[in-house]
Amino acid sequence: MKFGVFDHLDRGQVSIHDHFENRLKLAEIYDRAGFYAYHIAEHHGTPLGMASSPSVFLAAVAQRTQRLRFGPLVYTLSLTHPIRIIEEVCMLDQMSGGRLELGIGRGSSPYEMSYFGVNAENSGKLYIESFDIVMMGLKERLINFKGEHFEFTNVPIELECIQKPTPPIWYGMSQPHAVPWAAQNNVNIVCNGPAQPVKAITDRYKEVWQEKTRANDPSPLPKLGLGRHIVIAETHGKAYALGKKGFDKWYQSLQHLWRANGNPMTKYSIPEDYDTAVKAGIVLVGTAAQVSEQLQREIEISGVNYILTRFAFGDLSLQESQFSLESFEALVMPEFQEQAEMV
Repeated sequence: MKFGVFDHLDRGQVSIHDHFENRLKLAEIYDRAGFYAYHIAEHHGTPLGMASSPSVFLAAVAQRTQRLRFGPLVYTLSLTHPIRIIEEVCMLDQMSGGRLELGIGRGSSPYEMSYFGVNAENSGKLYIESFDIVMMGLKERLINFKGEHFEFTNVPIELECIQKPTPPIWYGMSQPHAVPWAAQNNVNIVCNGPAQPVKAITDRYKEVWQEKTRANDPSPLPKLGLGRHIVIAETHGKAYALGKKGFDKWYQSLQHLWRANGNPMTKYSIPEDYDTAVKAGIVLVGTAAQVSEQLQREIEISGVNYILTRFAFGDLSLQESQFSLESFEALVMPEFQEQAEMV
């Protein structure tokens, strides 16, 4: 079991300058604590995400860490020119000594996409064409491509990644029907929501993966990730109260654009009611021992092999997030390491 971190960089109560600096301080701790990777979201025009240009923030992460891998989860390919994505990916991989993890996606908010002149009718084709071009540009020195939205003839690519043929690819997944493409292309996946529906996704992934293995593909199983908010305190009561403060503010940001447009989300995988989210195992709160027990249950039910922790969200202070993080490092992570060594 490996542990990573997912961060919306959603707006809290401090200034934007302090907000960025606080997240970079936490990234330094993730690095020292041995977390595998730090994944950040891309959002626009909403308090849900302050890293609207992920590469800018990740360039700072590259300089403040030594071992921690990192990357966007995801670059919204339908909103950015693919040549720009190729160049930024290569720069980040080189600047970090080959530590980039490359998340890609179409984009989930119609309101954010509309700011860039993208809508439901063209976002799918833009995403598919951009993905093909980005993969071509990371593997080859010339791009030749003709599609509905992009056409390139002998476009030179001077930059390249350290990791060959590409950095590890990541994709958000909510339904089993999308699994075969990911499994067949060695793509790491991340899921949210209750653990039981995620089990159908991980079971399908492992089934397709076994078929690849029987076809003499020796590649190791990619990471099958599950995101979880985590708050640790000296008592369950204190952790529960802190979690509610952070979660309610985070969910308000999550819904911000939808509500501003009179269309609040009603079918999201994470419930808005905090108590329901805690009972569903989506938010893990309590002492370190209690969180460890809750986390073990979520892993067993979901069948994942990678947990994306979330210690900083909503209006939790740096000190509150840091206490959860350092308690997790000292008292929870060693338990799972010991279990792995026993196996």
